[in-house]
Amino acid sequence: MAASAPRRQPTLDEVAERAGVSRSAASRVINNAPHVSRATRDAVERAVKDLGYLPNRTARALATRQTGIVALAVSHDDPELFADPFFAQVIVGVSAALEETDLHLLLCLASSGRGRSRLTNLLNTRGVDGIMLMALRGDDPLTHIVRKSGLPAVYGGRPLHFEPQWYVDSDNVGGARLATEHLVGLGRTRIVTITGQQGTEVGEARHRGYREAMVMAGLTPYGEAAGDFTEASGAAAMTALLDRHPDLDAVFAASDNMAAGALRVLREAGRSVPAEVAVVGFDNLGIAGRTTPPLTTVHQPIQALGREMTRLLLGLIAGEDRTSIILPTRLVLRESA
Repeated sequence: MAASAPRRQPTLDEVAERAGVSRSAASRVINNAPHVSRATRDAVERAVKDLGYLPNRTARALATRQTGIVALAVSHDDPELFADPFFAQVIVGVSAALEETDLHLLLCLASSGRGRSRLTNLLNTRGVDGIMLMALRGDDPLTHIVRKSGLPAVYGGRPLHFEPQWYVDSDNVGGARLATEHLVGLGRTRIVTITGQQGTEVGEARHRGYREAMVMAGLTPYGEAAGDFTEASGAAAMTALLDRHPDLDAVFAASDNMAAGALRVLREAGRSVPAEVAVVGFDNLGIAGRTTPPLTTVHQPIQALGREMTRLLLGLIAGEDRTSIILPTRLVLRESA
C-alpha cells in the first residue's frame, strides 16, 4: 500500500481568506504587530487555529529582520561557572521569562580572544535580536563589542567603569549597609569585612556599604581582606584577618560562599559563632542554610535578576521605552548573627 502524501501546510493567503481580512492584515497579526483592531486579531487567530497554520520562521525573520534568538554573554573563563548556584539561578530566571515567548536563548562564553571574536561576528551579522551580559570585570572588552554593535543590550549588574543605559542590579550598597548595621546593633564594634572580587562593581559596592555603615555608627572600619566570591578565598581571607586582628568580634563577608569559608576557619580556630564572632553573608544561596551555624545573610532576588533582565531586553527589542531596574535586598536572620 502506497504511503499517503504528507499533509500540505496551509498558507498565509488561506488564513487571510478564512478570516475575511487582507493578507497584510493577517501577517500583522501573526507577527504581533501593533495597531491591529481586536476584531481583526480575533478573526485571524481563529483562522490560524482552525487551519493549523504554522508561521514559517525563516520567512518571518526576513520580514521582521528578527532571528527569534537572544544571547546571554558571560565574560568568564572558569569551567566551575556552571556549578555556581548564583549563575544557575540567573539562568532559571532567564528561562522563565522566555517561556512566555517563542524566543530561543543562546549562551556565549566570551572570556578568550576566540570567544570575543565569535561574539563580535554574531553581533555584526545580526545573528541575535539582543544581548544580555553577565560577570563583567573592570574595563571588560565585551562592553566595547556590544556598544559598537548597536543591538539592544541589558547588563546584569553594572560594569565598573561606566553606567549603561539599561541594566538590572541588586541594591548591593544598601544590602551591605543592612548587614553591617545588624552587626552594630548586636553591640559588635570590631567588625571586619571580606570583600568581593576586585575590579567589579558588585565587589566595590558591597565594600562601600560596609564602610558607610561603620562611619554612620561612629566606628572606624576595622579590617578587610579581599576574596573572589569563592569559599576558598573566604577561608584564606578569614585566616589573614585573624592573624592581623585577633580581637575581631564580627565579620561581614560579601558573599555566602566566602562566609562559609570564614565559618570553617573560625571553627578550626576555636572561635564560637556567634558568641565570640558574629558572621553575616550576602546572596542567600542554598549554602547559607547548610553552614554551621546557619548563616544570617542578605537576600538578593537572583532569579528575579535573570527574569527582569530578559523582560527588559524583550521590551527594548519591541521598541518600547524602558528604564533600568534596581532590585531590593533584605536581611535574613539565622543563627550566625
